[in-house]
Amino acid sequence: MAAIDLSAAPFNLDETAIAWVNQTRDALSARDKLAQLFVLLSRAAPNEALDELRSFKPGGITRIYSGDLAAEIELMGQIDQVGPAPMLVSADLEGSRMSLPFGTEVPNPLGLAAIDDVETTTAIATIMAEEARAVGLNWSFTPVIDINKAWRSAIVGTRSYGSDVDTIELHALAQIAAFQKNGVAATVKHWPGEGFDDRDQHLVTTVNPLTLSEWEASFGRLYRSAIKAGVLSVMSAHIAFPAFVSELDPEAGAEAFRPASLSRVLNQTLLRERLGFNGLIVSDATPMAGLGDWGPRDQTLPEVVISGCDIILFSDDPNADLMRLVKAVADGRLSQERVDEAVTRVLALKAALGLHREDRAQPNLDGARGVLASPENLRVAREAAARVPTLVKDTAGNLPLSPARHKRVLVFSTGAVQPFAPKPLPLSLPEKLRQAGFEVTEFSSDVSADARDYDLVLYLLAEETLLTRSRIFLDWKGLTGSVFGAMHRYWHEVPTVMVSLGYPYYLYDAPRVATYVNAYGSNEDMQSAVLAALLGRAEFVGKSPVDAFCGSDQARY
Repeated sequence: MAAIDLSAAPFNLDETAIAWVNQTRDALSARDKLAQLFVLLSRAAPNEALDELRSFKPGGITRIYSGDLAAEIELMGQIDQVGPAPMLVSADLEGSRMSLPFGTEVPNPLGLAAIDDVETTTAIATIMAEEARAVGLNWSFTPVIDINKAWRSAIVGTRSYGSDVDTIELHALAQIAAFQKNGVAATVKHWPGEGFDDRDQHLVTTVNPLTLSEWEASFGRLYRSAIKAGVLSVMSAHIAFPAFVSELDPEAGAEAFRPASLSRVLNQTLLRERLGFNGLIVSDATPMAGLGDWGPRDQTLPEVVISGCDIILFSDDPNADLMRLVKAVADGRLSQERVDEAVTRVLALKAALGLHREDRAQPNLDGARGVLASPENLRVAREAAARVPTLVKDTAGNLPLSPARHKRVLVFSTGAVQPFAPKPLPLSLPEKLRQAGFEVTEFSSDVSADARDYDLVLYLLAEETLLTRSRIFLDWKGLTGSVFGAMHRYWHEVPTVMVSLGYPYYLYDAPRVATYVNAYGSNEDMQSAVLAALLGRAEFVGKSPVDAFCGSDQARY
C-alpha cells in the first residue's frame, strides 16, 4: 500500500488514532473493506434504515431525515453498532430549503454572498454545524466552490457564493473553518470546478472549458486555498477538464473528456500530486448520468475507486455494486493495495472526527432539542435574512409598496419549486401581504387578469437550484395559463414588481420589467425580509454577488 502520512494535514492524527486506523483496517474482512468504500442514501423510516445498514455495513450514509426527531436520534444512537467501524453520517448542508427539517432555516450561499460579511457567514455555518452534530451528522458535502459564470446553470444556481473568486474564497474558507471547528468534516466541490458549462451533471458529463492559466487563477486558487486551510475532503465530480489532460497527452482524444470521477489524471496527478491534497476524495453521486454516460456500470463503478476516489457515493443496488468491486479485485483491475489505501483514508476521516473515541459525545434527544432552532439560532438567522434582499432595479419608482397606492394586487407565482417535491410548495408572501392590508388575488385559470382590476401586478418566482432540469427560465405560459397570457405584459398599464426568491437571472426573460428584486431563497425568514423591504420598513442592503443583467445592458433600463 502506498504510504499515507496520517499525521499530516488534513487528518493530523496522533499515534493512538493512527494505530486505531491501521488495526481496524487490518481486522476487516475483504468484503467489509469494500463495503467501507460506500456511502449509501438512507431515506427509509429509522427502523427500516437500521435493518438495511445491518445487512450491508457501509462506511457511511447520507441521511434524509424524517420529521420524527426522537426516532432519528434513536437511530443515531444505534448506527455505530451495525458495522465493524463507526459510521460517517453526511448531508448537503446548503441552507434555505436544504436546511434540516427540525433545524434553523438559514440563508443559502448566494444569499450569504449578497450580505458579504464573513462574520455572518461564520455565524450561520456555526449554527448549521452545531445543529448537524446534535442530530448525528458529522460530514457535509459543502461548501460549493463553483463559480457562477454560466448564468443559465440550474445546477450551480444558488449553491455557490457567486461569480467573484475573492468572495467565494473568503466565505468558503469561513464555512470550512466553522464546520470543522464544530466536528463536521467539510467537502469542497465540484472538482475540478463547475460554473462555465450550463448543463447538469445529473444528465450529462459537463466540461470545464478553461485554459490551464485561467483554471489556476480561479479554481486552482480556490482548491489550493481550501487544501491549505485543511479541508478534509474533496468531491470529484462528473466534470471533464480537457486542458489539463491534453497538456499531458496531446493525442488524448475522447479521454480528454473523461469525468474527474473516473480520471486518475485529475484525481491523482492534479489533485493529489500537483495540489498536494492528502485528504479523502469522495465521488459525486454515481447514479448520475454524468458518470453513466461514460460506460456500463460493470466498467465504471470499479473505475471510480481505481481512478482515485476513496468513497463511492450512492448506489441504486448496493449488493450488485459490491459484487462489481469483488469481480474487479478478482480480475486484477482493482488492486488490493488501492482498496487498502482507500479504506485507510475512510478510517482516517472517521478518526479525524473523533469517531474512534469511546468517550465521544453521542446525540441525545434533550440535547438536540436544546440546540435545534433555539431562540438564539433563530434570531441570528432572521437578522441575516434581513440583510439579503437585493434591489436590482426600480426604474419606475414603484417602491415602496403601500395599501394606499397598491391596494389590489394580482400575484403570479411559481410557488417554491424543489428538486424532490412532487409539486411546488405554496409561498406565504401573498398571505403576509393580506395581513399588511392589501387585497391579494392569486392568479388561477378562473381569475380575471384584466389590468384595470388591479393596482399592482406582482410576480413571485421561487426556483432555487434544480436537478435533472437543464434550465431555469421564466415560464410565461406556465405562470399565466395560456399562450395569450404568456404574451401579455402588464408594466405599461399598472405598476409591476418581479421578485425572485431563488434563481437570480430572470431579467434575461423579462428585461423591461421596471422593478426587480433578488432574494436567492424562499424560506420563511426570507419571505418576511422581502416583505419588509418592499414596504419600506427595512432597507434593501444586499449587494448582487452575480451579474443579474446577464451581461446585457438591455435589462438596465
